[in-house]
Amino acid sequence: MTKEKFKERFKEIIDNFLLINLFVVIFLAIFFIFAVIMQINGIYIFLNFFQNIWNPLIVPLITILIVSSLVNGINSWWRRKWLSQEEDI
Repeated sequence: MTKEKFKERFKEIIDNFLLINLFVVIFLAIFFIFAVIMQINGIYIFLNFFQNIWNPLIVPLITILIVSSLVNGINSWWRRKWLSQEEDI
């Protein structure tokens, strides 16, 4: 496997992982809204379940989502800055 194909495959795997991570976070946000509505109606099991998975599952997922967004933004900024410096030369 050549270096370019490896880089392309690695980027594809990372992109798929981050896309799945985004949809899991969206699903968990919808589940949280559902759990709050159920608690208002007197059923506490869903919110208790959400509280139990908060630290071991949800916090790392949100952290990965935020860090990947920051890295993507910094990478885009760096590339634009680098390209504008090359055009000035």
